[in-house]
Amino acid sequence: MEKKKGLLLIHTGDGKGKTTAALGLALRSWGDGFRVLILQFIKGGWTYGEMTAIEKLSELPEELGTGGKIELRRLGKGFTRRNDDPEEKEAHRKAAGEALAEAEKEIVSGQWDLIILDEINYAINFGLLDVKDVLDVLGKRNEETHIVLTGRNAAPELVEIANLVTEMTLVKHPFQQGIKAQRGIEF
Repeated sequence: MEKKKGLLLIHTGDGKGKTTAALGLALRSWGDGFRVLILQFIKGGWTYGEMTAIEKLSELPEELGTGGKIELRRLGKGFTRRNDDPEEKEAHRKAAGEALAEAEKEIVSGQWDLIILDEINYAINFGLLDVKDVLDVLGKRNEETHIVLTGRNAAPELVEIANLVTEMTLVKHPFQQGIKAQRGIEF
């Protein structure tokens, strides 16, 4: 049997669906018996459908499951902007640093087949994390662990080392038509 090669995947771009695609991959992997961990770097207090579904899957009795494991941890302080006031930005920076430390601990543990670092690209782009620190953490991964990075504006250094980069492109969005985000579709 051929040895599994852990891949580094990036979902980026200005279109919708980066996290949703990563969570679809998580579902597929869990269905194949993988141990899946999702660490969210930015999302805060919102409750959304994927989160609820993953919580329900993680609670399934072993005999009803797939032999896999799926877990989601919300680590960030919520949505932020590049121009938040300095005190607010520092709180987000601290939370992002703690999230990266947790990611590092889990990446080196060898306990997971797939780890999703959701919205880590935003954390880098907004100056909450240094790309060099992220590269250092990624360099410590087990050679069989798959890792997915999501968020707009993926750093070129990450794109260069990735095995797969998918860019979601915005063509048209309901918000442009004055339609608010729809539960079950956008969150």
